Amino acid sequence: MNKTKYLITSALPYINGLPHLGHMVGCLLPSDVYARFMRMQGKDVLYICGTDEHGTASEVAALKAGVPVQEYCDDFHEQHKKIYQAFNLSFDYLGRTSTEQNKEMTYRIAEELDKNGFFEEKTIKQVFSVDDNQFLADRYITGTCPHCGYEKARGDQCENCTKVLDPTDLINARSTISGSTNLEVRETKHLFIKLSALQPKLKAWLETKEFTWPEVAYSIAQKWLKEGLQERCITRDLKWGFPVNKEGFEDKVFYVWFDAPIGYIGITKQWSDEKPAERSWEDWWLKPDDVHYVEFMGKDNVPYHTITFPATLMGTGENWKLVDYLKGMSYLTFNGGKFSKSEQVGIFCDQAVQEFPADYWRYWLMANAPESSDSSFTFEAFASTINKDLNDVLGNFINRVLKMTTSNFGQIVPDGGVEGDDEKALYTRLDELIADYTKYMNEMEFRKALSTLREIWVEGNNYIARNEPWKVVKTDKERAAVILRTALNMIPLFAVLSAPVMPETSEKMLKLMNLSSENLTWVKADASDVLKQLSVGHEFNAPELLFSKISAEQVEELAIRYKEKKEV
Repeated sequence: MNKTKYLITSALPYINGLPHLGHMVGCLLPSDVYARFMRMQGKDVLYICGTDEHGTASEVAALKAGVPVQEYCDDFHEQHKKIYQAFNLSFDYLGRTSTEQNKEMTYRIAEELDKNGFFEEKTIKQVFSVDDNQFLADRYITGTCPHCGYEKARGDQCENCTKVLDPTDLINARSTISGSTNLEVRETKHLFIKLSALQPKLKAWLETKEFTWPEVAYSIAQKWLKEGLQERCITRDLKWGFPVNKEGFEDKVFYVWFDAPIGYIGITKQWSDEKPAERSWEDWWLKPDDVHYVEFMGKDNVPYHTITFPATLMGTGENWKLVDYLKGMSYLTFNGGKFSKSEQVGIFCDQAVQEFPADYWRYWLMANAPESSDSSFTFEAFASTINKDLNDVLGNFINRVLKMTTSNFGQIVPDGGVEGDDEKALYTRLDELIADYTKYMNEMEFRKALSTLREIWVEGNNYIARNEPWKVVKTDKERAAVILRTALNMIPLFAVLSAPVMPETSEKMLKLMNLSSENLTWVKADASDVLKQLSVGHEFNAPELLFSKISAEQVEELAIRYKEKKEV
């Protein structure tokens, strides 16, 4: 793969409410860790995200809040931005889907699809809520899934079995807005994209992704193709959204799932318009030969990004950049049950950073990322990982090494002695682990990467435990100098390797060693060179605790406060 630029996108979080930890680990945090890692390797990265703002959910939420929908979206966009800053997400640009740039891109793509014959007009029967006096968007109709019996299936898709639904498929359908079952089916005219006509081209493209995409992404896409693609309605009877740019449909707006993925392009144009000195948006989306495009999202978003969005771009006939690698994630559950934004179940990201530093969450979430299957959050598991990995392994190593060196040699890298067989064995082992860690990060195998990072920290503790510098210094000060000098050099190494996952902690570690965190670069030399970077006499600062243990009392109090149910 001879690519020079890396385009990285996270699924666009919906504006309605604030993200919880499931959203954070499902797309936002993994994309940030990968973007940071790629930048440290010297890659040319553009990392894009933004708030998804159209649709009935925004209209209804604004109505309940008693404010205009635009004002509602403006407010929540700022709240999202603050949360992402608190979690240290390093977007090159955080945009919005409701902007003029995205409207321009949506109209451009819609016009090309229409010109190429991929639009079809249909008069359809749609659910109308008499009590709410409006047509109901698919997601605002809830009922029992006819395929699996899940009682909270939405009108567009069942979250349980992932089957695509029409609202009229639901059993015991009701309005999610009011709970009313006084629903009627009325006729209304809409535009459909003819996915069936694009299936052969889409199928050929997807087949090139076999064995390269994660199973969770590839299998969902293949399931849709096997079932056969159907025409998909891309307009809605709403006011909030982009008015359809086609005669006879001016009273409709584009469906949020049509303009939201196009938002990646629109947001890139926002970035380009605001930073004209940077490359044009076309360099990333319409001149794709030197761009490697990676998307991150939860598995519920996979069908739209493996089927409808690529098909939409293909149908234009233009040379749009299609995703090269899609990192689909399973779900993070809350003590075995679902996080829920609508039902306020779980921990939301604004609450999380008030309880503990962002790096605690970043480390735990990536170490337990729901990659091949769902993973569960409990406060007990969270505290155990923070206490063992961050306090007892990483924090303990740094604190011991700095204190021992200070008490025996002062706050400088000590001189004396020559490295021996144990140092050489350490270099070999660290080379192996760093190579594995780099490989897993490149492959976006985050749980394996974090497990390997912990192994690297453990090697530091094992080295100290084997060599016992607190004893050796009493009889052989030069040998003690070698041990502590080697251990001191591990601290900036650990800082560099930890930086994509724990940027604040990495910066603190480097400051302890009087080093700058600016322009961090990945470890490229072998460990024998890396562990000699601090020169003899280099001064370091007094040790300070990087982490605090989470007590059993704290765990119990948090579980009660966040209504964590006990396993029975």
